Amino acid sequence: MKTTDRAALDDWYAVETAADLTATPVRTRLLGQDIELFRDAAGAPVIREILDDGGRGPALPVEERYGCVFTTLGRPNRGIVEIAEAAEPDRRFVPCGWVTMRASGLRVVENFLDMAHFPFVHTDILGSEPHTEVPHYLSEIRRDVDEVWATNCTFFQPRIAATEDKGDYVHLTYRVPSPFVVMLYRVCPTAPDRLDAIALFIQPLEEDLCRAQPVMYLVDSVSTQTALLRFEQVIFLQDRIIVENQRPLLLPLEPRAEIPTRADSSSIAYRRWLKEKGLRFGTTAGAA
Repeated sequence: MKTTDRAALDDWYAVETAADLTATPVRTRLLGQDIELFRDAAGAPVIREILDDGGRGPALPVEERYGCVFTTLGRPNRGIVEIAEAAEPDRRFVPCGWVTMRASGLRVVENFLDMAHFPFVHTDILGSEPHTEVPHYLSEIRRDVDEVWATNCTFFQPRIAATEDKGDYVHLTYRVPSPFVVMLYRVCPTAPDRLDAIALFIQPLEEDLCRAQPVMYLVDSVSTQTALLRFEQVIFLQDRIIVENQRPLLLPLEPRAEIPTRADSSSIAYRRWLKEKGLRFGTTAGAA
């Protein structure tokens, strides 16, 4: 059933890879609502809600950005997230494909923010023992842009990028521009004065079911497309095992529902931000 949560409805969501959308209609779901997508005779994307009687509702707002098709079921008060790196012509654009997960999309965002799991889930890729401590970093809700940021993040990684086979401490910055979009900026090994940008777009199908696609904008003229895809997909599929085994599947926003540690600073800020927005979809409060 389509949610009534205005905080969830009034936002933009990536729901398909633009290159995969054709004149043949495809069905998917968004926020509990069945929708249909296709390209019209002029090649423009069209998205409509599928009504209870099988009919089609009026065309929904649609935009193509970052290699994806975006839509909304509500009335967003701002546009799709701005990713400045997408406009830099020398960057590699790597859409990594959709992965479906039996979990709240908010759990997926929180997992993306979590550095503490690197040595145990992404062993010998993003982390390794004995380098398990998460150094102190800064988390904040930036009121001027209404986003969550985590800065001054550092962590030891055995492979700091797909182009590298040596380990080092990497500098990371996390950004959450909307509840179901999260970004990572990391120093590029081949261009230390620039940052690679990785965005994770999440399509919340149901409260406890979502699919997500990482999209990367990299300064990398060396790696093959296959190597880049494999590097990111291995990491993401490892994450899926963890996310799908978390209980509850929905994200608790109540204080002390889950005991945080010092490493969970970004999660604490994220949950506070969601609660301030009144978001219920995908949370234990919404299921109550």
